[in-house]
Amino acid sequence: MDVINFLLDGFQTALLPHNLLFAFVGVLIGTAVGVLPGIGPMSGVALLIPVTASMTGGLEPAEAATSSIILLAGVYYGAMYGGSTTSILLNTPGESSSVVTTLDGYQMAKQGRAGSALSIAAIGSFFAGIVALIALTLLAKPLSEVALKFGPAEYFSLMLLGLAAVSGLAGNSMTKAWMMTVFGLLLSTIGIDAVSGVARFTYDISVLYGGLEFLTIAVGLFALGEVFKAILHKEQNEGEVAKVGRILPSKQELKESSGPIVRGSLLGFFVGVLPGAGATLASFFSYILEKKISKNPEKFGKGAIAGVAAPESANNAASGGAMIPLLTLGIPGSGTTAILMGALIMYNVQPGPLLFDEHPDVAWGLIASMFIGNLMLLILNMPLVKVFAKIIETPPKYLIPIIIAISIFGVYAVQVTTFDLLLLIGCGLAGYLLASNDFPLAPLVLGLVLGPMIENNMRRALTASNGDFMVFVEKPISLAFIIIALLWIIVPILLKLRGKTLVVSEEA
Repeated sequence: MDVINFLLDGFQTALLPHNLLFAFVGVLIGTAVGVLPGIGPMSGVALLIPVTASMTGGLEPAEAATSSIILLAGVYYGAMYGGSTTSILLNTPGESSSVVTTLDGYQMAKQGRAGSALSIAAIGSFFAGIVALIALTLLAKPLSEVALKFGPAEYFSLMLLGLAAVSGLAGNSMTKAWMMTVFGLLLSTIGIDAVSGVARFTYDISVLYGGLEFLTIAVGLFALGEVFKAILHKEQNEGEVAKVGRILPSKQELKESSGPIVRGSLLGFFVGVLPGAGATLASFFSYILEKKISKNPEKFGKGAIAGVAAPESANNAASGGAMIPLLTLGIPGSGTTAILMGALIMYNVQPGPLLFDEHPDVAWGLIASMFIGNLMLLILNMPLVKVFAKIIETPPKYLIPIIIAISIFGVYAVQVTTFDLLLLIGCGLAGYLLASNDFPLAPLVLGLVLGPMIENNMRRALTASNGDFMVFVEKPISLAFIIIALLWIIVPILLKLRGKTLVVSEEA
């Protein structure tokens, strides 16, 4: 019963007029971000952190944190909805988790069934979002209570597991992923050491004493990195946009897609809870599952409605599932949740087991707003399918200046230093060069966010044990996390040695 009371309190927060507006703006921008090929949820969320900071300027700190995270989470799961639009109409995935949708979605569009494909994607996404949120509501409090029993040694090992999980499954090369993780950890050490007060890697530059601003690095790597890519490669949206005819699916199509939607939602949620797995892996797994159990597997790839319903449900359920480790354990399971975590920390709200005790309004307000946001998305997506189809045709010459302006003004407004602008441009160039050479960016962001917490918990654990490193393996929970982290690294290496390839796109 406690959970219902907490959730009702959350709805009171989420239904405040300004929070309803933030949820609506978030899902609307998120859908547009998903529709525009190349931007993706990571860039979209990073780009909007400074915008939300200025929008919530007049609110109390706790209210500002709640409103901002409601908007940013709306962008995250809104982008999961929007990604299907370009996959179906243009054969171009809006973000990595919509790659699988192109296989059958575009074939349906060519057969004149684009409206059915888009509406089934919206219905599946809505159902999956609700399934994930019910599970999140039921599991959040018990998980955070278990996590409260963790000491610094357990936290250190848990964060190592989070780092190993995301880094072990990012991009085509594990070596490159690990290099980026270490680079992120190194960047996180810049500034004044919180324990000894010694300046580290600051080279007497006063602006570095506070460390590197997380927001500047995130916006530079993702948003400006995409801008440089678009300018240097002169990207255009190639291909003919399929026409959207009848929007509502037939009874037969609804019947054929109901099973895949339910299975995709459940599978996607459990895959999403695993750090490092995420929406892309969930959509691939659900597609493979449907093809395996289908009576007509030969229809897949030729316009099977299940080939749209299952992956679209799975990637939305996974984005809900990824919120569980973020909110209850303080472990971001993907690049986007790492950016969301950074945004919460900016507002002095620490995600983790104490979040539900210290900031119940933020935690439950966010969960309740996701119910409302999913409903808004369904209402938005069904009638506005033809409008979103037009967004695809936005020329880069209009889009690029808007992204540059938001990046520069947003980053400058945080600390009002020209150093941040130089860092922003440097990170933008680095983001472009790294991504074009297949260095995944998500592990770098994760290393930057988790670095200070890993160091802090390691030092606390070693202080308590008088410098004895055995403390990390003597505690059973800590040992279990370390073993799982090692397996997460070793298993892909063994698979590679046996000639099997394990490739996961850079995770949303």
